[in-house]
This record gives sequence, structure tokens and C-alpha cells, in this order.
Amino acid sequence: MAKTQKMAQSIGVSGVRGSFSEEAARTYAHKAGLKSYKIDYLVTVENVLAALEAGDITLGIFPIENSNGGIVIEAVHAMAKHRFHIKKLFEIEVVMNLLVKKGTTSEKIKRILSHDQALKQCRMYLKRKWPKVKVEEYPDTAKAAEDLAKGVLPATVAVIASRAAATLNKLDILEESIQDLKFNYTSFIVASK
Repeated sequence: MAKTQKMAQSIGVSGVRGSFSEEAARTYAHKAGLKSYKIDYLVTVENVLAALEAGDITLGIFPIENSNGGIVIEAVHAMAKHRFHIKKLFEIEVVMNLLVKKGTTSEKIKRILSHDQALKQCRMYLKRKWPKVKVEEYPDTAKAAEDLAKGVLPATVAVIASRAAATLNKLDILEESIQDLKFNYTSFIVASK
């Protein structure tokens, strides 16, 4: 059994490259001593659990609760529809940043987009700093960053995402550590079939 554990694992995450779920997967793999694994970027918890149930991935990693934003509703709905085992529950620190296209100034921002959880974690910041800007939900924090970088979203949009998403997509960090609580942790589930 221990030998099987060391074979290549396929980890499905609810996010794209640069997401907090990817960071959680890498943290888990490191702590679990997984030497050989690949990450499948499945964007939603629903996709992760469907892929796990179908046997397309070995493990699924997704957020379940944040210390500030509360329960991840998307995860609860998906968990109710699928059969799986909870292998582990762990948390990572989550630092939110406001990302923009290179050269975009705060005066040009018309909308701020991110995952519902990120918006909840930055609720007071958004009310205080951006009261006149439209705030909208997006399927994933890192997907919002990717779409902004690719021009799917206009340059008048700012997104809330990780530093990794900024680096990966060559976006500027207009403001860093914008979450309402200085210590902001998200609990993740490691699911197996």
C-alpha cells in the first residue's frame, strides 16, 4: 500500500494555474511526500468531484471554508451530489491582491471581479475603497486573472487573486494584502474515491 502511495498521483483542483487551490495542492503534495504528481486544473468543485467519481483523477483538492468568508457554498452543493471520501482537511494562509493590466491606474477601474469567496474576504475593503465600482462574481480568482491578461476582460477591470496569478499572467498588483482580516486562512479538503 505504501508503494502505491508513491506512484504518480493525478490531483484535480478547483481553479486554474495560479489559483489558491493549486497552492493548496502543492502544499499537500509536499507535506504528504508525493514526489510524482500532476495537477489537473478543473476550475470548479463540481468538476473536481465529477472527475474523481469517474476515476479521471486520483485526488481532488478544493476549499470548504474560509476564516473570514465562511463556508464555500459551491463546495457544499457539489459535495451533496457526489460520493467520495475525505482523506485530509488542512488550511493555508490566503493573501488577496488587486490585480490590473500593466499601466492601469485606479481611476480607470470600472469593475472588480473575483470568486464569491474572495469578494466576501475583501467585503469591507471593497466598500471602503471602491464604493462606486461595480463588483461581480467570477468562477475562479485565477481564471479572472488569466482572462484579464488574455484580453477576454477589458483593461477597465481589476481582479482579486493571488500573487502567483499576477506573476503568471504578467499583471500589476495595484494593492496587496487587501483581505479584511490580516490572518486569512482557508480550509481545503483532500478527497479520494
